Amino acid sequence: MAYMTQEGYDTLVARLRQMETIERPAASAAIAEARDKGDLSENSEYEAAKEAQAMLEMKINELKATIASAKILDTSHLKGDIVQILSTVEMKNVKNGAMMKYTIVSESEANLREGKISSTTPIAQGLLGKKVGDVVDVKIPQGTIQLEIVSISI
Repeated sequence: MAYMTQEGYDTLVARLRQMETIERPAASAAIAEARDKGDLSENSEYEAAKEAQAMLEMKINELKATIASAKILDTSHLKGDIVQILSTVEMKNVKNGAMMKYTIVSESEANLREGKISSTTPIAQGLLGKKVGDVVDVKIPQGTIQLEIVSISI
């Protein structure tokens, strides 16, 4: 099951629609064009077009599965007293005092540039269920860091 916001769900549906209505016909046209160029046994362009179509179909099927298993979260029922999915958490690295702010989202909505981290990341896993003032030890590839939760908002 993939938890996501309505916005994230709508983005996935729009992406699926684009893949099915624009990219799929383009892939078929590329195969037809390559097929018209002659002997298929020695036609690398045809093989590449077939492979691209297979990759596109795989992505479409994965997207359909994600959409089918999506559970849209209603933010009006979320509380700001503990860290949960869709919480925006401001925290401080205890060792160096660096401040960080992330929103915990589903994997399909994660975007580090926008400050959105997946609920499956080590940092999110360490924060989930915690409260303001809690200090958590988070294991990351570089070792363990201590983060103090400064604020939680929805």
